[in-house]
Amino acid sequence: MPLIRPLTTDVIHLIAAVEVIDSLGAIVRELVENALDAGADRVVVNVSPEHWRVRVADNGLGMDLADLRCCATPHSTSKIHDRQDLNQITTLGFRGEGLHSLATLADLEILSRTEASNGGWRVVYDQLGEVVIEAPAAIAPGTVVTVSNLFSNWLQHREALPSAAQQLRLVQNTLWQIALCHPHVTWQIQKENQPWFTISPGQSPKEILLQVLHQVQPSDLQYLQLEVPLPNQNVVSDQVNYLDQDWESGLDQGFNQGFNQLSNQDLEVSREQAKILLVLGLPDRASRRRPDWVRVAINGRIIKSPELEQAIFSAMARTLPRDRYPICFLHLNIPPAQVDWNRHPAKAEVFLHHVDHWQAQIKETIAQALSLTPQSVPEATYSQRIGKLITAAEASTPYRTINSAQNEDSSNLNDRSPVDSLNSNNLKPLKALAQVHNTYIVAEHSSGLWLVEQHIAHERVLYEQLVDRWQLLPLELPVILSHLTPRQVEYLEKLELDIASFGEQLWAVRTAPAPLVDREDCAAALMEISQGGDLQTAQVAIACRTAIRNGTPLSLPEMQTLLDQWQNTRQPRTCPHGRPIYLPLEETNLSRFFRRHWVIGKSHGI
Repeated sequence: MPLIRPLTTDVIHLIAAVEVIDSLGAIVRELVENALDAGADRVVVNVSPEHWRVRVADNGLGMDLADLRCCATPHSTSKIHDRQDLNQITTLGFRGEGLHSLATLADLEILSRTEASNGGWRVVYDQLGEVVIEAPAAIAPGTVVTVSNLFSNWLQHREALPSAAQQLRLVQNTLWQIALCHPHVTWQIQKENQPWFTISPGQSPKEILLQVLHQVQPSDLQYLQLEVPLPNQNVVSDQVNYLDQDWESGLDQGFNQGFNQLSNQDLEVSREQAKILLVLGLPDRASRRRPDWVRVAINGRIIKSPELEQAIFSAMARTLPRDRYPICFLHLNIPPAQVDWNRHPAKAEVFLHHVDHWQAQIKETIAQALSLTPQSVPEATYSQRIGKLITAAEASTPYRTINSAQNEDSSNLNDRSPVDSLNSNNLKPLKALAQVHNTYIVAEHSSGLWLVEQHIAHERVLYEQLVDRWQLLPLELPVILSHLTPRQVEYLEKLELDIASFGEQLWAVRTAPAPLVDREDCAAALMEISQGGDLQTAQVAIACRTAIRNGTPLSLPEMQTLLDQWQNTRQPRTCPHGRPIYLPLEETNLSRFFRRHWVIGKSHGI
């Protein structure tokens, strides 16, 4: 009897189904993606972990009886039809595996009605996806899919799945991610037929993220939507390489025809636009203890892309304190020919053409979001922080700020639009006024006053200069370092410093980074940067050491020069260590504190 034998049909379907459906969250993902592909803008999800049941109702296009009869059979879909369609995937689902997998692993029931029909239909399927019950049903236009008794035919697998609480967290996380990609949709989520949470529709992912991360304030997030260029080299080059192999093997006589079709298709793709939607937590306002809220989406679906995630971390480098991570949701809308979804059953992993190009575009977008522009410095950015300062200042005064809820004159202060002086594309320059304790620069801004901490502002300036131009210069006299460990010597050599042994436990350094060459503490600085890290760490250490120290008096021209240089840095919000550099005192807050909204009679107690 041969050892290699074909599998039976039921085993084949069971193995394939488990690749697609491995949890309640996977059920929710498959059904919700079908609802969105059907054009739904309202989705109701009911999850019952105790009964291994999920029900998803939507107001999408619905299905007629003919579609209902075949939708759960293997590889049946309305999304694609031929091989060429695989290069133009514009829907969330396309393989035709979801409903059949659900029928294989659970009890599947679908009620659906199209807008044009007078009534709907209820259909129940067996494990092969064939119809076993078919009856008319009273239902509004749309679809209701009920999946129950998941893994009832494979109890050992069910017992190996995570607990009910973990399954619910997975469902919640799945819905959060989908809602971020589709902010126009209303979501009603129920647990055991009881309300669990809702997600209201919004104009952008920022409004959805605020509903998910409750501790984050609107002013903590920056939202950008930009058109970005497409790569110069199109996906046709990758396809041609593949076709060349077929040509050499003599497998495809229609090569020339296929090549012409592909080229024409690619020309059409090149005329399409690519967009980046970015919601970014400002580093001086919002961050996380874990890298759990860096999410990347492509064309409506959250994906796992280490390359794109690394681009985000790289762009945010030296803007956050140690062991803090950014809050970032990035949605890349690109022509479908630029991405291959046919890589993972859950479509969570993709092959993205021209990754380097998209990494560069992501970094440029984040740099723009971190810059100081009228859009990124709204009037209410620091209203909460300033409110706390005002409250603390009033503690020693005989009067108190009237709560905005009790004073209709001030009820709309926080809703005012940014001042007219910020309508230009570039942020108007700050005007240096004075220095406080030889530490803080007081600057006049078109919307109020700013306090800028001089040392860390200068540190940001010097750090970016070092990043842009890392230069080693010869020392007039070598610097002698003693008692270096082999690791310290190795690290200085990695920085390409000219270092050589100069005797027992002595080393002579004959080159140094440009900012240290003429400093008296050059030896101490070299010892500091020999402690380890990478080039970036050394640049931060040098910038910190060479920046203007707090306590140093500055003239008005010196303060103005520093402000101008700092304002033009790429990441002016925080120093390379992650500390906030400036504190704006906006006119509205000053007006609130000094009661300029009061009428004369009221101020006299009349």
